[in-house]
Amino acid sequence: MSSEKNKVLLEAINEILGTETQQIVEKYGELTLEINKDKIVSVMRVLKEADQFLFTQLTDISVVDYLTYGQADWQTQKASSQGFSRAVTQSETVDTSASERRFAVVYQLLSVTYNVRLRVKVYLESDLPRLSTVSEIWPVADWYERESFDLFGILFEDHPDLRRLLTDYGFIGHPFRKDFPLEGYVEVRYDPEKGRVVNEPVSIEPRTLVPRVIRQDDWVHSSKPLSEQTDA
Repeated sequence: MSSEKNKVLLEAINEILGTETQQIVEKYGELTLEINKDKIVSVMRVLKEADQFLFTQLTDISVVDYLTYGQADWQTQKASSQGFSRAVTQSETVDTSASERRFAVVYQLLSVTYNVRLRVKVYLESDLPRLSTVSEIWPVADWYERESFDLFGILFEDHPDLRRLLTDYGFIGHPFRKDFPLEGYVEVRYDPEKGRVVNEPVSIEPRTLVPRVIRQDDWVHSSKPLSEQTDA
C-alpha cells in the first residue's frame, strides 16, 4: 500500500473515530488500529459503512495468545545452529496469572472501493475473554468467530450459533491456547480385549524440541503514536 493511501486513511480515522482508537501503528505498508473491546461494534460499523472507509470485506479473524510470551522455552536473543539437539524435557516455571492483554483478536479488513487494507486489533483479558460479535456487520465472521471460540475459547456475545467448529464432540479445552499441552490430555488406541477404541491419559513425556524465538521487530514493541514514529 502506498504511503499516500495510508496518510489519507490515517487522517480519516483521526477525523471520524477520534478518541475511539487507542493506538495506530504503520509498518510494512499497512496500518494497525488498536481499539477497546467495548467499542468493537460501533467502530467496525463505521469502518464498513462510512463513505471515507467502505471496508466492506472482512477477510480474516485470527487470535494470538501472549501467555508466557518471552518466558520459559524462549530464546529471546537469537537462535543457535544446534537444531533439534536443543530439546529439553521440562519447561521452566512460568507466570500464568490473569492478564488484561493475554489475547489479541485481529481483524483483517479490505476496502475494494479504495484498494486499501486495515488491521484492527482488540486485546482481551485472560479470565473469560469476551467480545461482541461482528457477524451482523459481516456475515462471514460467523465461522471465523466459531473457529476462534473452538481453538482459543473467545466468547463472542450475541453470536447466532456459537458452537465448536473443528474439534470433536465432547472435546475439552481449547487446543491453540498456550497452556494447552502440545501432546494433549488423552490418547486413543484400540483395545483388543474390549474390542473397541478407548481413551486413556496421555503417556507422552512433555518436551520442547526447539525453543521459540522472539524476532526483534520494532513495530511489535512500539508504544509511540504514528505521528512520533520515523521510518528505519
